[in-house]
Amino acid sequence: MSVETPPKPLRGTRIPGPVAIGVDARRFFNLTRTLAVTEFKLRFFGSALGYLWQLMRPLLLFGVLYVVFAHVLKFRSDAEFYPVALLSGIVIFTFLSESTTVAVSSLVDREALVRKVQFPRLVIPLSVVTTALMNLALNLVVVVIFLLISGGSVRLSWLEIPFLVVLLALFAAGISTLISALYVRYRDIRPVWDVLLQMLFYGTPIFYTLDVINNKTLEHVLLINPLAVIIQQFRHAVIDPSHPSAVEAAGGWLLLLAPTTILVLLVVGGYRYFDRAAPRIAEDL
Repeated sequence: MSVETPPKPLRGTRIPGPVAIGVDARRFFNLTRTLAVTEFKLRFFGSALGYLWQLMRPLLLFGVLYVVFAHVLKFRSDAEFYPVALLSGIVIFTFLSESTTVAVSSLVDREALVRKVQFPRLVIPLSVVTTALMNLALNLVVVVIFLLISGGSVRLSWLEIPFLVVLLALFAAGISTLISALYVRYRDIRPVWDVLLQMLFYGTPIFYTLDVINNKTLEHVLLINPLAVIIQQFRHAVIDPSHPSAVEAAGGWLLLLAPTTILVLLVVGGYRYFDRAAPRIAEDL
């Protein structure tokens, strides 16, 4: 019995890219999940402490920032659970930082796979985001435990957590797809993104809360950032209802149109750019 060899694609033929999602969605998501789970397991393979190493980074950053701001600089916030609010901000930002910094070079790092195998290229950056989501889920469990130990209580508003995680994942996915495709042709993207991440860290209410800002205009400017909106709403819904919600902090639903628009543009724009770049990725590497 002879086995027919599939014909090689002609030069100039479109290499299956993100459009493959519409052809076989199940295959796309299964492949994304498989790559993500494999990467998650390999990350801790042979490690004595395993996941604890992944938790170490946000905990160390939390310890340093808490000592510096709460004890050295005598920073005071009206938030009842400031340490938990600080940890939650660090955990959420760590997810964004981890997913995007790994995703930016993910296509280049898997050059051999991209050159030799035809598959939806979008799987690669999205699998990176999915792996980071697994870490986020474990870290959020630690945040919840810390909250309960600190005297917090379970509330119905915790049902907002999945919705906020989805928004956060979309934000990270939009950025990751865009910068991973850009990095294939423009290697300056990595240092540029590193600088932007630093700016995002200080421009987002992570180690401070909005109640310490006595300028409504500045608050509204900070809440143009989708990440700031997500963190603010998380602190209100999960940690302490005395934290103003994202809507209250922004001054109404209408003023949340700006961060919503940015989020939508990142998701749609990142996908569209990746879609156009996908056929050339193997050639550009």
